[in-house]
Amino acid sequence: MRTGPLQLSIVVPAYQEGPAIAESLGQIAAAARSTTLPFELIVVDDGSQDGTWNAIDLAAERIPEIVALRLSRNFGKEGAIAAGLDMASGDASVVLDADLQHPPALIPEMVRLWREDEWDVVEGVKSDRGDEAASHRLVTRAFYWLASRLTGHDLQDASDFKLLDRRVVDEWRQLGERVTFFRGLVSWLGFRRTQVFFAVPPRQSGGSRWSLGSLTRLAVHAVTSFSALPLQIVTVLGMVTLLVGAALAIQALRLWYNGEALPGFTTVILLELMIGGFLMISLGIIGIYIARIYDEVKGRPRYVVRETRGKRSTT
Repeated sequence: MRTGPLQLSIVVPAYQEGPAIAESLGQIAAAARSTTLPFELIVVDDGSQDGTWNAIDLAAERIPEIVALRLSRNFGKEGAIAAGLDMASGDASVVLDADLQHPPALIPEMVRLWREDEWDVVEGVKSDRGDEAASHRLVTRAFYWLASRLTGHDLQDASDFKLLDRRVVDEWRQLGERVTFFRGLVSWLGFRRTQVFFAVPPRQSGGSRWSLGSLTRLAVHAVTSFSALPLQIVTVLGMVTLLVGAALAIQALRLWYNGEALPGFTTVILLELMIGGFLMISLGIIGIYIARIYDEVKGRPRYVVRETRGKRSTT
């Protein structure tokens, strides 16, 4: 069992959560207090435009453990998580959403598994996706299936709801990617890990922030961050095209040798369409990887902090 003074950091990325953020932070703080550990509640406003920052500021008056960061614009959830973990000083850090779909009541159990059983990573895994729309559930499951197969890491029903030991946080911060995929990178880091399961409760207000487009972008980031398999698909497409071309060439020579008329226009058009399609797909896949290289070599920060509030505030 770990001994000595312990501190817990709770990282809560928030975007457009103005109407419900005060209630959410109250529940999260209550769950953190029940662990009996000193803690800090790091809330990252990811460039919200709906009064989220003002609500966080008011909540900080009655929850002294709050340390609030306001990003200069919307950098996305991955950037907000990075900002929170960079600020975290605890011996363990818990990351969870601000909409209470990651149940704060699980925090004490996650802390117990970390302290008593010495797990380095405690992952929240969805056992029931709640009232999620059937179409959204289908797309989500397809995303996790594809990401798991292509990355080699089991991400099925995974979430960003995690407890990370200080060593894991330090290693995560050492990773050099500008465009991150939090749950995939934590899986890649390894360490001793266990799981806790939860049913997704209804959102306190509003609807899901995840559209088909945002899920598609997340899938592209996940796959290109951990696998070069799509580039190998380009090679496979080239080999298939070569084999089909060789087969058609043999057929054409056989017909010519037998003095038969060669099928012309239709075959040529189909071949051109097939080869053109393969070329466009291949260029698209290569272009995605070139774009990722372009993003990385620019070396821009993952986020920019506009202002802070709380016990470590400098503004």
